[in-house]
Amino acid sequence: MQPIPYLFFNGQCGAAFAAYGALFGTAPEIMPFSAMPPDAQAAMPGVPADAVMHAAVKVGDGWIYGSDDFAGNSPAMAGCNVAVALPDAAETRRVWDALAEGAEVRMPLGPEFFAPLYGALTDRFGVRWMIMQEGAA
Repeated sequence: MQPIPYLFFNGQCGAAFAAYGALFGTAPEIMPFSAMPPDAQAAMPGVPADAVMHAAVKVGDGWIYGSDDFAGNSPAMAGCNVAVALPDAAETRRVWDALAEGAEVRMPLGPEFFAPLYGALTDRFGVRWMIMQEGAA
């Protein structure tokens, strides 16, 4: 058994998962609302056809799932982060730099007592990340 974070977006799920797929080198699986059976669509009038019903992207050995909040009122992510540990400094900096574009940096990437590199940010899609390099500090 492995826990999988499930993220909710207010209309940006498709763009976020396309960006995360490119960043982590995997093709995201994205199912739009329009791919749902007609009776399921009828039960949710007013949902845009391009809203994401479910998305998945592989990150290393794990997954991240997501969806658009059809009501469009998901609160900002708080109290939870997606943590990713990367194998070396170059990969850690590459992932950090990509996520930091348009982000709110909460803790700049740098050495910490518990990791060679660590940083925390909220990306341009509102997802909170903790990025670190594996290994001893």
